[in-house]
Amino acid sequence: MRILRMHVSDSADVELDANQFDASPITLYDGPVESFLVGSLGTLDPGTRLYGRVWTSGPLVVVRYYEAKPPDGDTVPICAVARLGKGQLAKLPESKPGTAILDYSGASVFVVDSFR
Repeated sequence: MRILRMHVSDSADVELDANQFDASPITLYDGPVESFLVGSLGTLDPGTRLYGRVWTSGPLVVVRYYEAKPPDGDTVPICAVARLGKGQLAKLPESKPGTAILDYSGASVFVVDSFR
């Protein structure tokens, strides 16, 4: 992460699903997800694609990112999670099993040192 000039707790805005940009509400599904940065994160520019996984089994959606692909660069490993304050990654009650309906398409992505 040092090579990318990122440190634990660095953050940037992200669109959670590149296919549902700026939609409201959005539906996320268990499994792989492609997101993209709205702002810079270390040396990663806006538009960088983030690849990770979504879990929807609990009351809150969990999104973990493992790779980043800058618009003009090679794919690099990262360790980051999507978060919002005040429970805003909470699923709406009408979410079906294996899915999560969220009010917003955006969140923040935070660099972490490992997944626990």
